[in-house]
Amino acid sequence: MLISLATRRSFLLAVTAMLAVSPAVARDKEVWTNFWGLALNGYDPVAYFTEGRPVEGASEHAAEWNGAEWRFASAANREAFLADPEKYAPQFGGYCAWAVSRGYTASTDPDAWEIVGDKLYLNYSLSVRDQWRQDRAGNIAKGERNWPKVLE
Repeated sequence: MLISLATRRSFLLAVTAMLAVSPAVARDKEVWTNFWGLALNGYDPVAYFTEGRPVEGASEHAAEWNGAEWRFASAANREAFLADPEKYAPQFGGYCAWAVSRGYTASTDPDAWEIVGDKLYLNYSLSVRDQWRQDRAGNIAKGERNWPKVLE
């Protein structure tokens, strides 16, 4: 039985959202990962910068960094990331930027993203991203003050 990519993605997002509700699940890791230990739900962090959109990574182009498995759409993207992971890794460990600005952690949706000042920020949902956008600079500053204390 074949399962469509959209169905699989919806399932994965639902499962990771349920897991993120428990603070004990999320707070002990510097990088937010889903149930399978994938950063960014398996999406390629480099693609946000090079293609301007979320692109699903592939297991054959995976790498370990900072306690998580990161997946990439190509070997070139994997090598670019490994050469300078701080350049491509999402801010606040991939946790929701809005949540971190408010002093807690939450999972993220790969579609709820934005690059500000050459840094990738993710949010829990598109509607949360819209709230976060209302005061990007202020929310980034609050998040930077709260990070990484929210992991304690």
